[in-house]
Amino acid sequence: MEVALASGSESLSVLVGAAGARIGRDWAEVLLVDARGGQRPITEAEAGAAHARQALLAIVSNPVDAVAAYDAGATHVSMGEPTAESLALAIRFAGRYARHLRGTGRMRRAGELVEGAVARFIAAGDPAEPALVAVVAITRFDAVNAAFGREAGDQLLREAAARLIAALPPSAVIERDQGARFVIALREGGEQARVRVAAIEGALGRRFMLGQEEAWLGARIGVAHRESGEPARSLIARASEALTMAAAGDGPNVRFAPSLHAAAGLDLAADLHRAIDRREIDILFQPQVALDSDRIVGVEALARWEHPQHGVLGAHTLFSAAERAGLGLALSEHIQLLAMTRAAAWEGPLATLRVAVNVTAADLARSDFVNHFLALVARAGIAPGRVTAEVTESGFVTDLPMAAARLEKLRAQGIRTAIDDFGTGYSSLAYLKALPLDYLKIDRSLTQDITGAPRARVVVRGILAIAAGLGLQTIAEGVEDRAERDLLAAEGCSLYQGFLCAGPLDERALAKLVEDYRE
Repeated sequence: MEVALASGSESLSVLVGAAGARIGRDWAEVLLVDARGGQRPITEAEAGAAHARQALLAIVSNPVDAVAAYDAGATHVSMGEPTAESLALAIRFAGRYARHLRGTGRMRRAGELVEGAVARFIAAGDPAEPALVAVVAITRFDAVNAAFGREAGDQLLREAAARLIAALPPSAVIERDQGARFVIALREGGEQARVRVAAIEGALGRRFMLGQEEAWLGARIGVAHRESGEPARSLIARASEALTMAAAGDGPNVRFAPSLHAAAGLDLAADLHRAIDRREIDILFQPQVALDSDRIVGVEALARWEHPQHGVLGAHTLFSAAERAGLGLALSEHIQLLAMTRAAAWEGPLATLRVAVNVTAADLARSDFVNHFLALVARAGIAPGRVTAEVTESGFVTDLPMAAARLEKLRAQGIRTAIDDFGTGYSSLAYLKALPLDYLKIDRSLTQDITGAPRARVVVRGILAIAAGLGLQTIAEGVEDRAERDLLAAEGCSLYQGFLCAGPLDERALAKLVEDYRE
């Protein structure tokens, strides 16, 4: 079948056949599969072919088949008996999606998240072979977008991806994760890995050309070397944490995550004891921006420890080590008190900001939690109305009625409550039903790719609708570009935090940023 499609001033021809559909001169290919009535499931070979073609369009009969098609690897579905017009529209949509992703080094299977691509890469190699993940955040990208426009920004991202491909071996996984950020997986270690990372930094630091205009970008890079048996999720999390440290100040552009062995070792446990006693663990603050006013209205407090041997350790590594050493409650108390004390002393535009501190499942389980937490608020000298207690959803709360009663007592004193990292933990919907909450924080794994993946948009839209029905404000985490921000605002999200505004900052950088947002 041949379908003629109009696109502006040009007419594109879509050829639909056994090999799929190819759209015009852009060579953005869409694989078509007739999966109506469940009679014709998507095969593994077709899902693999979709990997090369960038999009897989399944024709289905009903929503049940649509879900099955998505689960099997489809990126798009068309329901009902296809007509030339409906098929043309569906192919046009899928083709636009495919062309948008071309040139970004995308190596995922249809519908697959970055973690899946990295996991396949690691599983395919020798377990004894070194491997690493680097998370690369391109800097100054928003300034280029503002100066030259979004189309120019997209062109620069494609050029950045091409430079990464040229700088790395053919076996490397190079994925555009979100916004102006890439995830890279390599089977290299030691000095060779450092050379590769330096090559990445150098490639992105060279001059870019937009017609006759020069543009300069840069990069912050977090790197994690694989430990024995380490899953992709942990590896990406450690690299992302290292990136957060690289982006937090004026230090090196590249940070290497400490090893898991070091984080779990007895030496680190002993050091952690001393660090808590000596108050060596510091706090960074990541801004939260109201989507209706574009003003910074709050911050989340995040722990950071400058270890003399292992370098900068972020919250993920720090709390993992603390739990192994039996120091989880002590570390949590230290961070909560320090964050609230700092915020209580703020003046000028910072004085009205809310500060969110994490409350773990272990915190909630202690019998004196309410009195203890309120005592910390009083010691800090901060107004309870400026404090948000964020329950980390990745920690398992065993007694929800007990937790609900304790959180309600905090709310009675003016403290607001939130569920953090919603969608990553054990019983998301049960938490929403049982706990008295003011905010729901949507984890970045759910907001990832909402501008490019219809399925991701549907999930986030559903969460926002549930939150609205429960009277909760919503905070989207990990927002990295203007398109994501605008889509979330249109869907009714309340606030966002992420690198579109800023990563975790020290107090001086935070004060400057808040002033800039007020102007």
